[in-house]
Amino acid sequence: MSYGNRSGGRGGYGSSRGGGYGGSGGSGGRSSSGGFGSSFKPKPVEVGKEYDVTISDTSRRGEGIAKIDGFVIFVAGAKQGQSARIKVTRVTDRFATGEVVTGAGAGTAEATSETASSSEEQPEA
Repeated sequence: MSYGNRSGGRGGYGSSRGGGYGGSGGSGGRSSSGGFGSSFKPKPVEVGKEYDVTISDTSRRGEGIAKIDGFVIFVAGAKQGQSARIKVTRVTDRFATGEVVTGAGAGTAEATSETASSSEEQPEA
């Protein structure tokens, strides 16, 4: 029994025109969007801009988690359920970080983030 000969003996498994596995003619069966597609997708936030958000969850490190169009933003010093205006400080391919500008608890946001970061860096005695 012969596999892959339906196209006249050219190509490999699943091909219809010499494309080899997947038969897509040289793209290897992948779409042209590139991997997971997230690296080429424009981010819904920009560094330095402010956004009104509601903190929906808390990370393992204690940062608030907000989402804009499904894009995750970690907000230092924010608490779950808090509505606040945040300023984005960093954007990566998968998430962003920000800080509270106004909103409930805005006055303690900097003190909380400074205390949390300094206590994480110091080893226990």
